[in-house]
Amino acid sequence: MFQQCPQKYYRLRVAKDIKDPPSQQMLYGTEAHKAAEDYVRDGTALHPHFQFMQPVLDTLRDIDGDRHCEQKLGLTEDLQPCGFFDPKVWWRGIADLVILQDDVARVLDYKTGKAEYADTKQLEIISLAIFKHFPKVTATKSGLLFVVHNKFIPAAYKKEDEVELWAKWKEETDRLKASYENNVWNATKNFTCRSWCPVLDCPHNGRKS
Repeated sequence: MFQQCPQKYYRLRVAKDIKDPPSQQMLYGTEAHKAAEDYVRDGTALHPHFQFMQPVLDTLRDIDGDRHCEQKLGLTEDLQPCGFFDPKVWWRGIADLVILQDDVARVLDYKTGKAEYADTKQLEIISLAIFKHFPKVTATKSGLLFVVHNKFIPAAYKKEDEVELWAKWKEETDRLKASYENNVWNATKNFTCRSWCPVLDCPHNGRKS
C-alpha cells in the first residue's frame, strides 16, 4: 500500500481517520482461507460452497512433513525471530501453510482471485522469515495456489541468498521509515484512484463521496 500511495497508507495505517470496509471478494477470500485451514489441519468437513477445493487440499494433506497452518511469524528490526505480538516486533507475516521436510520448507499461499494478478513477493518475504524461525531450513519450495481457478504459481528461495534478498526489502522499508521520521506522505496517482480508493478528500480521487 505504501508503494502504491504513501498518503493512502498514512490515512489507513497511521492516522486511521478513515476505514476501508472489506469487499465481498475479500470476505469470500477470508472464508475460503478459514475453510482450507480447518480442513488441512483438522479434517473439518468443507462447507458445500468450498467443496470444490477438496481435491487439491487432499493433495496437500498427503504431503509428508510437519504441517503448520496459518503460521504466524514475527521479526525484530534487526531481523531476529520473535513472537507475533512481541513488544519488539517490527514485521509480521502469516503463512497459510508451511510443511517442514528436514531442511526444506514447502510454503503455500491460498488465493481466490485471478492468477494473472499473481505476485510472489509475499512468498519471498515469508520464506526469509521462515529461515529465521526455523534455522534448519535452507530452502523453500513455495507457491501461490489459486483454488478457484486451479492454478499454481511456483517460486523457490535459498537461505544462501538471504543477504541479497533482504537488501532489496531494506530499500523499501528505509523509504517507509523516512516518511515516518519526516512526516511526509505524498499522494501518488494510481489505478485505485478512479474507483476504489477510500481517501475521498484526495485530489486524485475520482469517486463520488
